[in-house]
Amino acid sequence: MADEMAEPAQVSREVAMTQPFEVGVVVRDLEVLERFYREVLGCVPVRHSRIPHAIGGPAGLGGPLLVVWLQVPSGGRIKLIRLRADADADVDADADAGAAARPSAVPLAARRGLSYVTFHFDDIVPVVAALPAAGARPLSSPIVVVARDRRISFWADPEGNVLELVDRRGGDQETR
Repeated sequence: MADEMAEPAQVSREVAMTQPFEVGVVVRDLEVLERFYREVLGCVPVRHSRIPHAIGGPAGLGGPLLVVWLQVPSGGRIKLIRLRADADADVDADADAGAAARPSAVPLAARRGLSYVTFHFDDIVPVVAALPAAGARPLSSPIVVVARDRRISFWADPEGNVLELVDRRGGDQETR
């Protein structure tokens, strides 16, 4: 198949996105993941919120939640979501069982649905160097792959969520 893009669907001019894209990540340890995304990827916390069951339950989120919004330096946001400790233990156990039943993140292209979040950097080398000490593990082999003037590296964060790191330094002779 050729690399062809389909014609974009026309969206009514009455519809406009009002904020950057957000990705929600359900986590077991909110504190550990918030620290990881802040210290290793440079995200900045912009809001912490306690969502009551009256909202989280009917919205289909499983009950009362703790949510941390992290601003990605390039504009988007990541929402780290944790079912609150005062929620039903059965609901939490079901969530953990569902996470354990998910297919492996590798190979990523074989997984349906949201597989990974991509972060674009000016240089991924210092980020890659910091990831192991922060509890992340590499999924790429070699750890940094050079492709089409880009360097790409896939990692699992401390809870197994998959991250792609990309920069445009793949053409630099010193990176090969």
